[in-house]
Amino acid sequence: MTQSSITRPSALLRRALQADALVSGAMALLLSLAAGTLSRLLALPQPLLLETGLFLIGYAALVGWLGTRRALPKALVLIVIGGNALWTLGSVALLLSGMVAPNALGVAFVLIQATAVGIFAELQFIGLKRSDAAVAA
Repeated sequence: MTQSSITRPSALLRRALQADALVSGAMALLLSLAAGTLSRLLALPQPLLLETGLFLIGYAALVGWLGTRRALPKALVLIVIGGNALWTLGSVALLLSGMVAPNALGVAFVLIQATAVGIFAELQFIGLKRSDAAVAA
């Protein structure tokens, strides 16, 4: 890899990745272990909740690992940021699509997690820009 494809993470990027991993890990456990209960409470499909939880186990592990590295491949960080942005848009699109019919609590659940993921994407993006500025200086 060339020097420009690797970055030393700024404190903000490192913290944003670690916080993303922590929140994603907690959500993974909640969704994986309580999908049935959440499905009844939120009026969201149990398979959707369970499969999302299982996906988040791997995602949390990857992002947690990235949050511990002294040097990061920029491309991988950009994939995480882009994935978070797409997750946010996809969550809203899911609600608008009519493919699910959550109750008010379910809508709030989806929108709150989408907002949190969008905030992580923004913090990671700003943190990456600060990382690039530190390398250039």
